[in-house]
Amino acid sequence: MNRFVIADPQLCIGCNTCMAACSEAHRQQGLQAEPRLVVMRSAEESAPQMCHQCEDAPCATVCPVNAIRREDEAIVLNESLCIGCKLCAIACPFGAITLSGSKPLDIPVDVCTSLAAPPPRPPRGVSPLLDWQPGIRAVAVKCDLCSFRPEGPACIDTCPTGAIVMVSDDALAKAAARKRQLTAMPKACNWQLPAVTEGEHE
Repeated sequence: MNRFVIADPQLCIGCNTCMAACSEAHRQQGLQAEPRLVVMRSAEESAPQMCHQCEDAPCATVCPVNAIRREDEAIVLNESLCIGCKLCAIACPFGAITLSGSKPLDIPVDVCTSLAAPPPRPPRGVSPLLDWQPGIRAVAVKCDLCSFRPEGPACIDTCPTGAIVMVSDDALAKAAARKRQLTAMPKACNWQLPAVTEGEHE
């Protein structure tokens, strides 16, 4: 089973700290700063939507350049290999893959000369799958469990309520053992008080 991150909507307070931590952690590594999770809200509760690290990983199946692979019990996307075809985002059943973009740092925003017409203005944003901006290369981003951090995912470390946890084979085995232990406890304590005859309680 692949490792994955899960959030408890009963504990989540919708503070967006996980998104900020995810963005900053990846930016420091020279990766796209787009958060790999998005906090979704309803009238009663909130929780981040994130990659499920699927065993069959349809995103990896449709990637034409093999940029998405299974590494260290997780589905990891290599941004350097991504060609921005958006097939992985379309194939993901959970909407956990989005598109970000970057442009060369040495090129000014408005590069105009007397011999060239000014570039067109970027169209109004509609969806990451439909939007485009002149001179910006689209790159797919998804949760990589912060594989570059020895301490693990940044969202788990920074969540103020502990709503986000890592699920792995070891964690499931410990949870199952704990459940069996709690289930067996009433049977072990199934004892009766000795009968009290009349006059002994006085």
